[in-house]
Amino acid sequence: MAGESTGGVQSLRRAFELLERLADAGGEASLSELAAITGLPLPTIHRLIRTLVALGYVRQNSNRRYALGARLIRLGESASGQFGAWARPFLARLVDLVGETANLAVLDGDEVVYVAQVPSPHSMRVFTEVGRRLLPHATGVGKAMLAQLPRQEARALLERTGLPARTPNTITDPERLLSALDRIAAQGYALDESEQELGVRCVAVPLVGGPTLAAVSVSGPEGRLTREALARIVPAVVETAERLSHEAART
Repeated sequence: MAGESTGGVQSLRRAFELLERLADAGGEASLSELAAITGLPLPTIHRLIRTLVALGYVRQNSNRRYALGARLIRLGESASGQFGAWARPFLARLVDLVGETANLAVLDGDEVVYVAQVPSPHSMRVFTEVGRRLLPHATGVGKAMLAQLPRQEARALLERTGLPARTPNTITDPERLLSALDRIAAQGYALDESEQELGVRCVAVPLVGGPTLAAVSVSGPEGRLTREALARIVPAVVETAERLSHEAART
């Protein structure tokens, strides 16, 4: 019985590893690619993939490559909702401190997904719908999370998504963005200087040590988020990210 239990746990661990590697590969890969990434034997991968396909967590495309299945959507939406609800009190405290809109986002595949937001009390404020998906290169939260990845992984993600211009300020050169990620990693926060939406500035800080890549941000009109205001706001965002990271590690 002990051997069966150990084998079952190992199979479960490997199945989740395959799902993670599919996500890292942009959501689709062949059996041989999964074998190269994981180091698992092809027969083992084939057995696990067949089970995941039967359960609806993986699907086989017409090109015989495997992709993440639709059944994961419900799990992901439920987990995002719970994560966002858990974070809202931290975001509310941040809004009280800085007076601007606070957001929490996660990296889901190759996209940034906003999972929580507490709006600014100002009548003129920045609003990002919870559940909205954006490419990471043009957002503060996206760049903060990309800066946490090994550069090879970040480069591969950018090659898959491209760097389309959202505004004239969007960084569209991969090498320039990768250099920016080094600076972000060193200073501990990222800025969106009207790169996603003109007239909007955002400062974002990654959560460290959590189960998934995530970042907290404060966003608002450039007229209020001045350089002087950022000197006050950045430490508050850093503190909130540290508190969230600490609480996430405890749960």
